[in-house]
Amino acid sequence: MLTHLPELAVIVLALLLASLGGWPLSSLVLRLSRSPRRARPAARRPGEVPVLEAPAHPAKEWSTPELLRGGLWIGLLERVAVTACVLADHPEMIAVVVALKGLGRYPELRSHEGASERFLVGTFASLLWAVAIGAIGLALLRTVA
Repeated sequence: MLTHLPELAVIVLALLLASLGGWPLSSLVLRLSRSPRRARPAARRPGEVPVLEAPAHPAKEWSTPELLRGGLWIGLLERVAVTACVLADHPEMIAVVVALKGLGRYPELRSHEGASERFLVGTFASLLWAVAIGAIGLALLRTVA
């Protein structure tokens, strides 16, 4: 039983780091990726390059608390599942995780303008973090074993 303790420690730490560490990272990436949802080309003269006008009050324009509810928990579970796939040396199973998430979110993505961009940015940030932590964990498992 104690002979597998180092492997178990690597697995538990990788899963915790992937799920909890990906949360602030995904939030940061989503904040940095904000763009005016209602931007429109500014009035221009013939021959000028169009410029987008930002909303007068971006905080109000970008505030969509009802959009993609449950994202925190879905993101945590997604990162655990993706990291577990990598640690189990079955990265092809990540496609199943992404497909389930996409199918579950499909109705919201179709009914809310701007939801698909937020979904993609958050998902990519989350997946990249989880795969990176899983790869580091898998490398550690191979050295410990």
